[in-house]
Amino acid sequence: MQAFEKPLLFFLLKHVTSGAVGGLALGAGLLALDIAGLRTLMGQSEDGIIAILLLFFGLMVTFGAIAMAVGIMTMNGLIDHD
Repeated sequence: MQAFEKPLLFFLLKHVTSGAVGGLALGAGLLALDIAGLRTLMGQSEDGIIAILLLFFGLMVTFGAIAMAVGIMTMNGLIDHD
């Protein structure tokens, strides 16, 4: 790993982690408030645990990717050009 790669990887990791936490919070809020009857449907379903895992995985991946993209698009001046 090159010396200049380490800070950039930590930069991306920080953003993807914050996005994943946001997705986790949204999923928890959706289930806690039983919006659109999701918690009820998942609780009554035979495969409810799979539905919950897919919900959280999808939200975490989506929000993590969006947060990483926003971080990349707003990194003005982070890299010095020679």
